[in-house]
Amino acid sequence: MYHPDNYLFTLKKLFPLIHHNLLLILALFFVMALLYMLSQRLKISYPIFLVIGGLAISFIPGLPHLNVDPDLVFLIFLPPLLFEAAWYSSWNQLWKWRRSVLSLGFGLVLVTSLAIAYFSLHIIPDFTLALGFMLGGIISPPDAVAATSVLKGMEVPKRGTTILEGESLVNDAASLTVLRFAIATVLTGQFVFQKAAVDFAVLAVMGVFVGLLIAHILYYVLRYWVGSSSITTPITLIAPYLMYIVAEQFHWSGVLAVVSGGLFLSFRSSDFLNYHTRLQTKEVWETVGFLLNGFVFILIGLELPVIIKGLEGYELSEAIYYALVISAMVIVIRIVLVYLSTFIPRWLSKDLREKEKSPGLKLPFIIGWAGMRGVVSLASALAIPLTLSDGTTGFPHRNLILFITFVVILVTLVFQGLTLPLFIRWLKVEEVDDYIPEEEQIEAIRLELAKQSIQYLDANYAVEMSQYETVGRIKEQLQRSVNATESTMNEEDKKKALSSVRGLYRKIMLELVSLRRDGLKKMTQQNQYDDQVLRVMESSLDLEEARLNKV
Repeated sequence: MYHPDNYLFTLKKLFPLIHHNLLLILALFFVMALLYMLSQRLKISYPIFLVIGGLAISFIPGLPHLNVDPDLVFLIFLPPLLFEAAWYSSWNQLWKWRRSVLSLGFGLVLVTSLAIAYFSLHIIPDFTLALGFMLGGIISPPDAVAATSVLKGMEVPKRGTTILEGESLVNDAASLTVLRFAIATVLTGQFVFQKAAVDFAVLAVMGVFVGLLIAHILYYVLRYWVGSSSITTPITLIAPYLMYIVAEQFHWSGVLAVVSGGLFLSFRSSDFLNYHTRLQTKEVWETVGFLLNGFVFILIGLELPVIIKGLEGYELSEAIYYALVISAMVIVIRIVLVYLSTFIPRWLSKDLREKEKSPGLKLPFIIGWAGMRGVVSLASALAIPLTLSDGTTGFPHRNLILFITFVVILVTLVFQGLTLPLFIRWLKVEEVDDYIPEEEQIEAIRLELAKQSIQYLDANYAVEMSQYETVGRIKEQLQRSVNATESTMNEEDKKKALSSVRGLYRKIMLELVSLRRDGLKKMTQQNQYDDQVLRVMESSLDLEEARLNKV
C-alpha cells in the first residue's frame, strides 16, 4: 500500500515465503478446516475459534514461526476480501440506509481515531500524536465477516445487518486513509491539514474513478468478448488486484477502487453471468474468502506470542494495561456514537422522523456491540513499515502498536463475539420496518413467475400443448403450483400455513432426493450406465438439494 512502485519486488518476496513455509502453510489450512467444522458443531462463530486455535497452536514447542512480510499483507489479503464484501452487498439496501452507513463509516472512524490518539498520547510514554492517530486508524474499523458469522441464524432486523455490512465497506476505506496519512507523518515528520484534506479528496475521488473505469472495461470484456464461461471466474479473481494495484500505482486509494469497482460489477453481474458461471463464481469466491479470512484470523493467534517477545522497553503487564484500557474505550466509543448517530438526526429533522421509523433502544445497542475487530485491523498493523525512511532506524513503538491491536482484536472478537448472541436472545429485538420476510418474498416471486410462465405457454404453445401430452404437462405442473400457493396464501393464519406446508414439502422432496441418490449409488455399483452420465445426474441432485436447503 505504501510502496506502489515496488509491487514486483514485493511479489518476489512471496515465493520464498511459500517455499520455506509450504508445509506449515498447508498444515495451517488443514487445521483451519478442522477448527471450522468444530465451530459449526459447537455453534460458535468460526473467527473466534480460529483466533483461539491459532493462539493455542503458537505454544506448541518447536513450531516454526511464519514470518509475514508487511508489504505482502495488503497486496495479498485486502483486495479480494474487499471485493467479495462489495460483490455480495445489496446496493438498494445500502442506498436506503446510506445516512446511517456513512455516519458510522466515516464519523465513527474519525472520532475513534481522534479519541485514541489523544488518550494514548497521555498514557503511553514517548508516544506521539501521529502514532496515536495510526493506532486509532488501525483499530477503528469493525469486521463485517466476524459480525455476520456471529449473527448467522440469529433473528436480527434487516436494518441492522445492512448497516453493519455497508459500514464495513466505508470504514475500511476511511481507516486505511487515516493510517496512510499517519504513517506518512511519522516517516516525514510533517503534517499540513490543508494539504492532507486536498490529498484525501484527490485520492478518494480518483480511487473511485479508477475502480469504476476498470470495472466498466471488465464489464464489456465479460459481456461481449468472453466466449467461454470458464474464463469468467478467473477474471473476477484478477479484478480486485488490478483495481487495487493500478490505483495505488498513482498514489490513489486502492481500497475505494476495489469497493467501487466491486459494487458496479455486482450490480451488473446479471448481464454477463449465466447459471453455470454464477454457481461457479459463487463457490470459488466463497472458498477464496474463507481461506483468506480464516488464514488471517488464525494468524492473529499465531503472531501474538511473537509480538510479546518483541516488546522492548515495556513490561508485559504495562502493555496489557494499555491494551485493555484502549479496548474498553473502543467498545464504549462505538456504542455511544451509534446511539448519537441514530437519534440526533431524528431530533433535528422532522422529515426524517416521518420517513424513517425509530429503531428503538435495542437495535442500536446490538449494532454497537457487534463492532468486533478483525482482518483489516490485523492487515493494517502488520503493514506498518519495519523501519523509518532511512532504512535503518526502527519504526517507533511498532511492536507495542501491534500488541495493542492484537489484544483489541482478541477482546472484541472473543468477549463481544461470545456475548452478542446472548444479548440478541435476551433483548428480543423485533423488526420495526415494513419488511416482508424472505420466505414470503420467495413464495410471492415464485407465484408471479409461474403465472408469467403459464401466460407465455398459452400465447406461444397452445397448439403443441393440445397435441402433445408431454408439453401439456408443463402447464399442468405450473398450474398446480400456482393453485397450491394461492390456496396457502389465502388461509387465515398465513405465516403458520406457509411454514408448515413449506416444511412438509421440503421434507418430502429431500427424502426423494436421498432416495434417488441411493438409486444412483446402486447403478454405479452395477455398472449399468456410463460414469459420466451418472455424474451429470448426481450434479443435478446436488443442485436440487442445495435449492431445497435454501427454501
